[in-house]
Order: sequence, then C-alpha cells, then structure tokens
Amino acid sequence: MNVNQDDKPMTIALVVDAVGNEGNGTSNSAMQFAEGLRALGHEVRLVGVGAGEYAAVEKHVPLVSPIAARQQMHFATPSPELFRKAFDGASIVHLYLPFPFEIAARKAARALRIPVSCAFHLQPENVLYSAGPLRYVPGAVDGMYALFRREMYRWVRHVHVPTKMTARLLSEHGYRNELHVISNGYDPMFAPKPGMASAQPWAAPSRAGSGAGAGDVAGGVDGAADTTETGGGMASRPFRVLASGRLASEKDQVTLIHALGMCRHRDDAELTIAGTGPLERSLTRECERWLARPAHIGFHAHADMPALLRSADLFVHPSIADLEGVSVMEALACGLVPVIADSDLSAARDFALDERSLYPVRDASALAARIDWWVDHPQERARMSGEYAREIARTHSLAASVQAFEAMERQAIADDRAWYAGESPRPVPREADEI
Repeated sequence: MNVNQDDKPMTIALVVDAVGNEGNGTSNSAMQFAEGLRALGHEVRLVGVGAGEYAAVEKHVPLVSPIAARQQMHFATPSPELFRKAFDGASIVHLYLPFPFEIAARKAARALRIPVSCAFHLQPENVLYSAGPLRYVPGAVDGMYALFRREMYRWVRHVHVPTKMTARLLSEHGYRNELHVISNGYDPMFAPKPGMASAQPWAAPSRAGSGAGAGDVAGGVDGAADTTETGGGMASRPFRVLASGRLASEKDQVTLIHALGMCRHRDDAELTIAGTGPLERSLTRECERWLARPAHIGFHAHADMPALLRSADLFVHPSIADLEGVSVMEALACGLVPVIADSDLSAARDFALDERSLYPVRDASALAARIDWWVDHPQERARMSGEYAREIARTHSLAASVQAFEAMERQAIADDRAWYAGESPRPVPREADEI
C-alpha cells in the first residue's frame, strides 16, 4: 500500500503509561515528539499518567511499582471512558510500550476502527537486568521478546524503532512488522556553549615524575600521538567526568567508578552521575571507597541538563544495554567527547567516531586508560568536541526525526484504513485476526 499523500493535519493520540516524567526517556521522547508534531500543525493528545486533559489513574502493581518508581516509571490504569474521550476523532493512535495500558488502548482503537501504530522502546535485556536473578534463567530474554510480540507487536504493522540495532534484534526474534528506524532525536536546547571551540580546555597539572603520557596507556590508543598535551601548570579546578542514566545494573556505572579509581589522574577527577534508580546507595558507597574526590549522584531536571553537560570535560557511557542512548546524543550535542562501552546490546556504541571513544564493556582497566588519554590530550579533546557536536546535529536532529515519524503515521493510516475497508490483507501476516 502506498503512503497516503493527504497532507491534511492529523489528530494523533500518543499513549504512554507515564507522561511528563523527566527522568524517563520514553516519556521525554513522547513529549518531544508531541511538541514537534504540533509545530507541524497536527493536534496531539498525550494519554497517560500526568497527561493533563487525558490523564490516566496510576495503577499500583505489588512489588513492581516501588522498584519502577525509583527508575521514574509509573503504570497507568486502563479506562474505556478515557480511551473513548482521547480517541474521539483521532486519525491514529500511537502506542509506546507493550504494557496493559497500551494493550487495552490498542483494543479500544481497533474497536473504533482507528488506525494504530506503535514503538519499540523497551528492551527486554533492560527489563531482565532489573529483575535480578531472573536474567540468568535460560531462555528468559527470548521469552520476553516472544511475550511482547504476542501481546502487542503481532497486531500492529508499523513499528517505530530508534536504531538499526533494534531492528536487527526484532528481526532475529521473529518480528515481521514494517520497522521504521527513526532516532528519538534530542531537544534543540542541547547545544554547545557559545565560544566553546576557542575556550581553553582543561589540562592536567604538571607533576614531576608523574610519567603521564600516551605511552603509558595500556596498549596505546590506535597508535595515537606519543606526547602529552598538558597545560604546563596546576589546574584551577577538577577534571569533570559526567555520566547520565538510570542507576540500574545494566547501566554499569560501577565500572566507571572503579575505572576512575584506577586512573593516574584520579586525584584530579570529579564524578557526577545524573540519574535516579535502585542502585543509588550502593553506587554512593562505591564512590566513597574508590574515588579521591566526593562524587555527585542524583536526579537533575531535564531543563538543567544542558548546563550540567556543558560544565563537564568528558562524558562516559558504560551501559551494557541501550536501544539508542538519548543521554549520549544530548552530551554530544553539548560538545562533550564520549567514552562508550562497546557492547553488542548497546546501540550507543555507534555514536563513537573512532576507537578512542570506545572501550570493552565492563573493562574498568581499559576505561581508565581511555579516560587518562583524554585527560592528557586537551587540545585533541577540544578538536573532537566540535566534530561530535557537528556530526550529531547532522544525523540525529529532532526536527528530522519528527518529519520521519509523521511520514510513518501517514503510511500506517493508509494501510490500516485499507485493511478496515477489506481492500488489503491483515497488517501483519501469518497471525490470527484480532477483530
């Protein structure tokens, strides 16, 4: 079926359990897309907990809700009345998660014969890392992919995925949907500070006999320069290392803490981890054990993040599993050079422009070597800052993502309308019909 060429404004209902929760990446993405779609002239209705006119009642799930709340996640209670109100006159309903709230919304939309699309924002590997011993159960990951497919994705043809890695994982697990690879993009407020390219980069203080130099980095970094670009004097402030993300086991911030404790420049390094989650206390204890300077761990409002990022010298992303890594995009957009874990389950590694910004996942020693190298080379760090900012702006702007999403919605509307009219087969073949 060809894409519907009708360019009339659409009425789009975006359904996500929690809306307006700044610590939740899925919620942030929904709000940013809503704003971008409205700028293009569309009516957008956010539906979920905290959604204003279309707010849902929060649902308490025993044992699960307290853990989820610490990661800025809340669950919504399905409501036929809410769905009828939110979907009245809607052109399409877009679903963000494979949870009971969105599943009920899908059924309500189908009953009203309203076109439906959905997104794949929840990586089963992330869920299982938060589930403790369950992640070691054989077949648990495959089982969760199958569960998500059975409950949600087999009923919807057009699916938004943020990266090619996500598309590959879904294909490998038997998903037969039309997958639209569209970055979540990043808020335009994330940008380098004025004059950043000409600003004096942080340089390590000179210490007689310190031996600091590229030749001391274990194995070198791809034959990088063998001289140290130090400033020749004492640094006026600590070297600021920043990480951002949920404080959960799959984000692996503990490896970053251990790496900083192993760095030659540990006495000069100050760590900030922006985020909340169940591991906040244990990570704080690790910082007290390993680091020379007090660390700062905790929540930062979304509006405060650009200034925090611009105040840092290096961004480290140690995460084991990521469908995209929006926090990395935001850091790069602000002109930070990254060091990213090279994990098969993390799409964030694709943001690295060369091997100097990668290290083997969970390898604290290798990460320490990368951090030391970037400390020792402030001029190269300043140069690559501009390279990263320009590249991420070229490839992952929110405006481009919203336009691609708009095109996907128009195609989903055309295909579902043809199906409802009996003019085409079911959207996702080889499954029993739902309605």
